[in-house]
Amino acid sequence: MWFLVMLWASCLLMGTHAQSSASFRRANAGSGRCQYTFMVDSPTEASCPSAVSSPEIEALKSRLGLLEALVARLIGGEAMSKSTQSSGSQSGLQDAYSQVMGENAQLQREKQRLDRQVQDLQQRMEELRQEAERLRSRPCMQQPPPRVPQNDNSFRPGSDPAWHYENPGYQELTAVVTEVSAPNLEGPADISGCGDLVWVQEPEVHRKADSIAGKYGVWMQDPEAKEPYGPEMVWRIDAVGSEVRQLFGYENMDQLSRGFPTKVLLLPESMESTGATMYRGSLYYQRRLSRTLLRYDLLSESIAARRDLPHAGFHGQFPYSWGGYTDIDLTIDENGLWAIYSTNKAKGAIVISQLDPHNLEVKGTWETKIRKTSVANAFMICGKLYTVASYTSPNTTINYMYDTATSQGKTISVPFKNRYRYNSMVDYNPAQRKLYAWDNFYMVSYNVRLGKQE
Repeated sequence: MWFLVMLWASCLLMGTHAQSSASFRRANAGSGRCQYTFMVDSPTEASCPSAVSSPEIEALKSRLGLLEALVARLIGGEAMSKSTQSSGSQSGLQDAYSQVMGENAQLQREKQRLDRQVQDLQQRMEELRQEAERLRSRPCMQQPPPRVPQNDNSFRPGSDPAWHYENPGYQELTAVVTEVSAPNLEGPADISGCGDLVWVQEPEVHRKADSIAGKYGVWMQDPEAKEPYGPEMVWRIDAVGSEVRQLFGYENMDQLSRGFPTKVLLLPESMESTGATMYRGSLYYQRRLSRTLLRYDLLSESIAARRDLPHAGFHGQFPYSWGGYTDIDLTIDENGLWAIYSTNKAKGAIVISQLDPHNLEVKGTWETKIRKTSVANAFMICGKLYTVASYTSPNTTINYMYDTATSQGKTISVPFKNRYRYNSMVDYNPAQRKLYAWDNFYMVSYNVRLGKQE
């Protein structure tokens, strides 16, 4: 644009000079040369006293001023257009930023959910790692067969006759089998007697858990149920996870099989392991990360009693061989409520304590000579401890019995089936004369037979 202005001004000046007169002369310079003279008439002095007073120059300035104003107006309009476009762009960016922030918040919530799932899986992997470490560190010693006592004085009161005590070191239970007579399976069961366990039936499947939370857990019926729940009520707890608090109730076995709970209770404090049991209208369980035992009253839906189990190991100190933080196992039999556990003083051997079901006070304690981490599970029948040899072998045995009435133990061999090869819970129900078990997502039961009481 400035080029056009200058061109117009130059043409105007040329037009002005063209109106003046001019002459051309040639003369002899006297030296044999020609002299040429070109002359232009000068305007009058008053016509151009200075460039400022020239009308043409003034007109040119005026036009240049108009052009400058027009150019400024055009440049200002373009800047305003750019400013408007910038404002619109900022508004669009604000909307896009808000959308991105919303999506980011949603992704954060999803990440937190996945983190919780990863935490649960990591806990399970840690349990499996601990189990593998225990299996690798388990000693494989050959022990001499136990000697038969010659008289009662050769053994200490309350000792286990399957062990000799010349060697003060810890002794692992040897695989010495005691033959037991086969029961008469065609005749009636000894319902009222309290003899030794002689037979366990094939497992009967009642339900499979719906999710990974039911990989292992605990299920039970109250042998001495109280109002408002009857003896047919079935209770289930999925034990996988760091916050185990849901207690599901089913009206009967059929409703359990169908998967229709009639009651869901939220325990006030988290549970640890699969060692819970139900008795006289209360749920008994171990509080997470502690040796504290709790009695949860079903009627009031609140904690009715709590007590620490003296010196008991917890959270992986003395679990069963399958792991799962099963350091304290609460169980019921014809004689009442029991705790199966171990202590540092017992050096990992199974300790049995009978508990007061009202206030959880310890009424009596017995120490066995079988290592708790060497057995898969344990339960009580008629005041006698029984241990399961393996939780994964499909054909294993109940391999040891300890009688609290005589303070004596012995090795036995009663066949036992782990149909699904991951049995994490075995408990006895004296009212049903059944074993309840949780085998790799499956809730199963076993009928049992006891020999004639001598």
